[in-house]
Amino acid sequence: MSRIGKKPVAVPAGVKVSVQGQEITAKGPAGELKLQVHSKMTVAVDGAVVTVTRPDDKRESRALHGLTRSLIQNMVSGCSKPFEKRLEIIGVGYNASLAGGKLTLQVGFANKIILAVPAGVTCELPDATHIVVKSADRQAVGQFAANIRAVRPPEPYKGKGVRYQNEFVRRKSGKAFGSK
Repeated sequence: MSRIGKKPVAVPAGVKVSVQGQEITAKGPAGELKLQVHSKMTVAVDGAVVTVTRPDDKRESRALHGLTRSLIQNMVSGCSKPFEKRLEIIGVGYNASLAGGKLTLQVGFANKIILAVPAGVTCELPDATHIVVKSADRQAVGQFAANIRAVRPPEPYKGKGVRYQNEFVRRKSGKAFGSK
């Protein structure tokens, strides 16, 4: 058995999970998520516990077993408490602004970079150099945060750019003058 797949998923209070065929729906205070499960996997809801079973021990089934269980766990925990990623912008004159569902970044280019905030994701700016991305969908949060970071990844000489909060950026010393 898969170490991950055989664990049951505990459903917290306030979250409702339902299964219709191969579609699983989780509703909670943070939102509603749906997942289309692979046809080989069987999902059962018993009170406050969700279990995933597989038909055989083939390689594909074993891989799908753990994956399906992890996706359901992320759905359930995201519906009770939304996932969040925090980013910070480092550099003189670098900043962000939010208006009308669009995030505008000024990060050293001649033009402003405008990113549309995806549906189901909320973006907050505590100040001009910090960005908080929140959603019940873990994948959407991670992808949008990665898209923001990809606009100007931190560079190794001065550390300027967009980075995750508490991300370690390895610094290089630069040119050494006068040594031969």
